Amino acid sequence: MLRDTAGQVLDQALMLWFPGPNTATGEDLAELHCHGGRAVIAAVETALAELPGLRKAEPGEFTRRAFAHGRIDLAQAEGLADLLSAETDMQRMAALSMAGGQVSRQIEGWRQEVLRLSAVVEAALDFSDEDDVGALPGDFYLHLAALEGDISAWLERPRAERLKDGFTVVIAGPPNAGKSTLFNALVESEAAITAPVAGTTRDVLSWSVAIQGMPFRFLDTAGLREETEDRIEAIGIERARGELARADLVLWLGAQGEEPQGVTLWDIAAQIDRPAYDAAKPEARHRVSAMTGQGIDALRHDLVSHARQALPRPGDAALNQRQHQALAAVAAALVAAGRNGDPLLVGEELRLARVALDAVLGRTTTEDMLDTLFGRFCIGK
Repeated sequence: MLRDTAGQVLDQALMLWFPGPNTATGEDLAELHCHGGRAVIAAVETALAELPGLRKAEPGEFTRRAFAHGRIDLAQAEGLADLLSAETDMQRMAALSMAGGQVSRQIEGWRQEVLRLSAVVEAALDFSDEDDVGALPGDFYLHLAALEGDISAWLERPRAERLKDGFTVVIAGPPNAGKSTLFNALVESEAAITAPVAGTTRDVLSWSVAIQGMPFRFLDTAGLREETEDRIEAIGIERARGELARADLVLWLGAQGEEPQGVTLWDIAAQIDRPAYDAAKPEARHRVSAMTGQGIDALRHDLVSHARQALPRPGDAALNQRQHQALAAVAAALVAAGRNGDPLLVGEELRLARVALDAVLGRTTTEDMLDTLFGRFCIGK
């Protein structure tokens, strides 16, 4: 029975006691399982607030305490933050892998190998004469190269940001090519205004959607043409060209031979219900009609298959920008060590590699970065 300081009954509840250090945060914890009515919760919170030294947790405070007490490392905390914001199955599985320690275990394995190689260097220095530093073992540089290759393979994996933002598909072409109609068909929403008037779309319209569990971000853009007297439309065209350069894939609805250069692009015949338009693109990768729905399912299936090659595989942990930069520093240090014959300099490069690996797990970090990370969490969590 829960009572306030005056002895008034608040609720009949279940209380669980978890003694530290084997708890989520490493501290003593108590849980109150109350009935879920708002009035009950408000009354219990009011009574708790009257107790000396008790306050509500700040956003992310429980997870931060878990990190501070060594229950999780920084990479796992980042995975938990991603799990809380996951919107698709792929995002959920990648976040679970990170929160479950997949990357942390890999990092720790690399760290142990760096420590072993550092010990080899120290042994060579310890057993050398003052003026004659002993040579490193013959297989030392082979082990160094193998470690650098393993880390480089991880650096080539798709990044977490791409999974979080979604595979970006830009629909582009001249005015009245059917861009907005195809956009609406792919996102299954009347998000874009369509009209048989050139220049209807004047800005970039973005829409995120999951197709077969894969996160996509579709962008409808202004019709591309060289000249326009409409200043607003000109700004829209300029923005459209900027999105083309950043896209993972461009669906080109314009004439063949007029495609933008330097982008990954599919030619699409988007108005096969209109014979004159259909005949103009004989080599299109897909022939669809957004008006009738013909060919749309095949296009979606192809998009999913293509995106799977660019996004992390289901269940694989993906490095975020911070982790990627730290591992890139590790790889650079290992490459520098492999090019050096002086054990003293090799040892210093290995030390730098070890510091960078520690940074991934949060063993060397700053309060500002921690404030930013844990501020992403909900109240308490």
